[in-house]
Parts: sequence; C-alpha cells; structure tokens
Amino acid sequence: MSVPLTWWGHASATVEPGGARVLLDPVLDDRLHHLRRRTPTPGPEAHVADLVLLSHLHSDHFHVPSLQRLSTGAVVLVPDGGQALLRDGRRRGALPGCEVRGVRPGDVVEVTTAAGVQVRVRVLRADHDGRRLPLRGAAAGPAIGFVVEAGGQRVWFPGDTGWSERLVRDLEALDPVDLALPPIGGWGPSLDVVHHLGPVEAARALALLGADAAVPVHWGTFWPVGLQPLAPGVFRRFFTTPGARFLDAVDEHAPTTRAVLARPGVRLVP
Repeated sequence: MSVPLTWWGHASATVEPGGARVLLDPVLDDRLHHLRRRTPTPGPEAHVADLVLLSHLHSDHFHVPSLQRLSTGAVVLVPDGGQALLRDGRRRGALPGCEVRGVRPGDVVEVTTAAGVQVRVRVLRADHDGRRLPLRGAAAGPAIGFVVEAGGQRVWFPGDTGWSERLVRDLEALDPVDLALPPIGGWGPSLDVVHHLGPVEAARALALLGADAAVPVHWGTFWPVGLQPLAPGVFRRFFTTPGARFLDAVDEHAPTTRAVLARPGVRLVP
C-alpha cells in the first residue's frame, strides 16, 4: 500500500501512514549556521503534525526554532536526554501544547491521534554520533531511527546511520515496509559510510529490509555559503548527483523497490 508523503528538504518529511501526520526531523528554516537552503521554503502546513520523531540531537535534525512552531497537540519523541534542549529559558523554549517524551532503542510507543488513528512506533538503534556538538555541557542522547505503523502501513526512517554488520542484522530482523526514507548524502567529502549511508549503501539497505517504495532524504537541500566556486566537482557529487546515483543503485541492488525522487514541498504517493 502506498504511503503519502511530503519531503520538506534535507531529512525533514511528513509521512501519512493510515491517515496520521508524522513529521520527521523538522528543519524548516532557510538558514542553518553556515548553510543556506537551495529548495523552496516549507509552508505553514509543514508545522502541522500528530506525531513528531527526532532521530538525534544534531541541529540539522533537532532544530529548536522549527519545533517551537509546531501545531498544538503533537506528541514529540526525542532521543532520551534531548529533553534538556527544550527547557524553559531565554534561549530554549518549551513546546507549547505538545507532549515531549524521551525514548531509547528498543522502546515501543503507541499514540492515538485526535482523529482516532492508532500509531505504533518502534525505536531503532543507529550508528551515528548523537551528541549535541560542539557546545559544552549540552544534552546528549542516542542516535536512533524508527519504524512507524498505522492503518496497516509501515514506514522506515533510520535517521542518520552508517553501514555496519549490526545494521545488516537489524534490517534482516525487521518486517518489510511500505515506504522507506533512507539518507543518501550530507555536507561533503568528510562523510563516510561508518556514520552515513551513501546512495549505494542505502540501496543495499533496502534490499535487506524489503521496501515496497523508497524516497531518499538528507541530500541536495542546504549548501555551504561561498564554497561552491572553490570545488565544483565536490559540490556536484555531494549535493547534486546523489539522487540519480541512488536510483541507479536501487535498480542494481534492490530492483523490487519502487524508488522515487521527491520534489520538496510537493505531496506525493510513491
């Protein structure tokens, strides 16, 4: 069964299994430190959610200003320890009208939406540094991923994770999913498969998992300011071509998966 989704850019997306609105790693501003958005600005509908899932505490996934604009009534699952980033104070505001819960790998959370949809979330482990760096004394929590199930539909969102034998074992133990949102890129040549999946590793993960459809995320959205003219070949590889390379890799490694590139801000049913 096809699961509707809207990709907002980077790792941010709204998926709608069983009619629930589940918002993933919302970063909805145009600027993030030295990075600038190269895709359309998400509209106000991006802030409307029944459930919000945060995979780790890095600011390109756990973006407090975006979280503070969430619609009231959302349940927000954060890596346990990340609650400290949402305390009251001059720089950190609590989320008005939202329920924040800390979770760890192995947890199973059940949520009923305002419309009565039952949503079940299984929390997965991820191979990634989950700390909020470089700030000293900031919160720390595990890097995690999720399987979301509602209305008989299943979605896999791994967050940021690398390729490892542990990932292989974990994927082989999961049931197949209707929709997968694997990360396929990042900021540049400092990335490595130990901490991030690339296009080929993402396709291999889909083959192990068994995914009916896949839409890649974590690529092509935020670009470092002023650096593109210095290394155009690097920029093409890490910011422009991951999507096409992912489609080719899926054809080779996971031919039974229907892979689709989403346009940011455009709802689709892959």
